[in-house]
Amino acid sequence: MTNIENDNIAELKRQIEYLSQFILPERFETLSRTVSSRTKYMTLVAENMFHPQNASALVRHCEAFGVQTLHTVQTFCRFNPNVDIVRGTDKWIDMYHHSSTAEALQHLKCEGYRIVATSPHYQSCTPESFDVTKGKFAIVMGTEKTGISDEVMAAADEFLKIPMCGMVESLNVSACAAIIIYMLSERMRHEVNGWQMTEAEQITTLYHWMIHSVKDARPLLERGGFICRD
Repeated sequence: MTNIENDNIAELKRQIEYLSQFILPERFETLSRTVSSRTKYMTLVAENMFHPQNASALVRHCEAFGVQTLHTVQTFCRFNPNVDIVRGTDKWIDMYHHSSTAEALQHLKCEGYRIVATSPHYQSCTPESFDVTKGKFAIVMGTEKTGISDEVMAAADEFLKIPMCGMVESLNVSACAAIIIYMLSERMRHEVNGWQMTEAEQITTLYHWMIHSVKDARPLLERGGFICRD
């Protein structure tokens, strides 16, 4: 990191320490422990998902299994989680909204992610055989009716499927996402060195969590002589 970046992180640490006096020590310990288990090594992409229940489930899956980022494509419909289902879990992850599939894929590729398309129609790897060690990866979940788009198919570096032994061909997108995120996040933590977020990413994330957790955090920071970092 540059000296400016180091100074920014040091300032965030001071603000975090200051805000920590306004919540219970147990709460601060939980936030600090949780952020250390977060990852950006894998991320999830929801392409034109229109059911609020499915959108909500993806948010909860990411939060539950420590996936810090969720990307959405909103070309045809808005990604609109149901607040009664999400129940505040969207506060703990970072969501990035893209106006087109091309925009999302370009952003992720520029960030060094492998594009992994989920499709039951391609004879490709399974959650057990997928190589989590080859580098960062973005799992793309398609729209409920038609699945992932031809654009994702053409741009994908790899394909992933959940093998079925019953009469059904595929699972609901929410169930599919839960299986994939759980299995790959577990394998990632056991097989990949450096799956955690960087120190700077952890500090930045913890800072934003503290802003959400401490009542009147911004006025308190101003009263303490700090400049709130949005």
